[in-house]
Amino acid sequence: MAMKTLADVFKEALRERGVESVGALSKRFRKSGNVLQDMAVETFYGKGAVVRLPERTFFAWDLNGRRVEGSHYAYVPSCMVEKFETVVGRKDLLGGLPNWPRFIIDLYHWEKHSQTEKGKICLQTVQCYGLLRDYFTGSELAITWANSEFRRMYTGPLDRITIYDGPTAEFLKEEGISEVVLLDPWADEVFSENDFDVGAFIIGGIVDTGGNKKKTTPKIGEELERVGIKVRRRKIVLKGDVIGVPDRINRILGIILKMMVEGKNMDEAVYEMQEPLHARWRLRKELPKHVIRYKIDGKTYRVVEKELFDYYSSWLKIRWEDFVKILHELNLIALERKRIHHLNKISSARIIHEKVYRVILLKKAAMFCYNC
Repeated sequence: MAMKTLADVFKEALRERGVESVGALSKRFRKSGNVLQDMAVETFYGKGAVVRLPERTFFAWDLNGRRVEGSHYAYVPSCMVEKFETVVGRKDLLGGLPNWPRFIIDLYHWEKHSQTEKGKICLQTVQCYGLLRDYFTGSELAITWANSEFRRMYTGPLDRITIYDGPTAEFLKEEGISEVVLLDPWADEVFSENDFDVGAFIIGGIVDTGGNKKKTTPKIGEELERVGIKVRRRKIVLKGDVIGVPDRINRILGIILKMMVEGKNMDEAVYEMQEPLHARWRLRKELPKHVIRYKIDGKTYRVVEKELFDYYSSWLKIRWEDFVKILHELNLIALERKRIHHLNKISSARIIHEKVYRVILLKKAAMFCYNC
């Protein structure tokens, strides 16, 4: 069952008061992709409230987020609230909030990063706040081991997230959380809907995990277990493999949220959060599985079906130019399936150096032509 969002809480509060549509007196919500969520967040933070108006608004939305012709109820900023009768305000939302989990970024290894990498962490942290704000309130984000340098570099709203300068274990104990999920690409078990019930998710704190930062994520779990926190180490995979799964903190969080709130399966969630860079990583591993080796006059040609682009682009975010790029990198030739069938007819299979080759005789070699 999908987890309730702040917009759901907002809509429930409106329905309880007989409100079926809500407008706005300003233009700021007109281009919103999720107008009810945006109104709910502003209401939650006390920036405004939904009030009853004496006249209908020009712009309004029903509780499914569709535009309708005006409403006698509207979100107004806090400076105008006292002029009208409040229908739904901050207190009305607080009473209906679910017990959403915490999402923790652990900065214990902060000093192992270069200044550029520290900047990436800060940017990804801001993006994590934005993702959580799209579903919940944003305040579910917690940063542990946060030092003064992080506070200076962080450009998001510090007052809307939890900044904790101590260990993650201490923070969890203060919050009364005894079990967490640690997202770890080196874990044995795959993350699933059975893991949604924990009190917190530890989603990162390390970027560019080579060099002295390699395999530091498992150490976070070891430290927690040492002080009595139960840790479920889980990995996110794409069709059974971690290759092709985004490695940025905000994109990992996005995958979790799409599974938890939108009900997406893992492959769908990974695809939606993937970039061509991640897709190319996976394509480099996948294409060699389909190689057919042809040997003509002593020269080897490594061929794959051109139609593989259609298959892989259905679950990898690759464009045709990405497909061609990887072909060139791997020194592969892409031919249409019907042409490969023809080549197989005029060739014979042989084992050469323990590998299978399709050998084409010299008199038939002229029939072999290729393009990418």
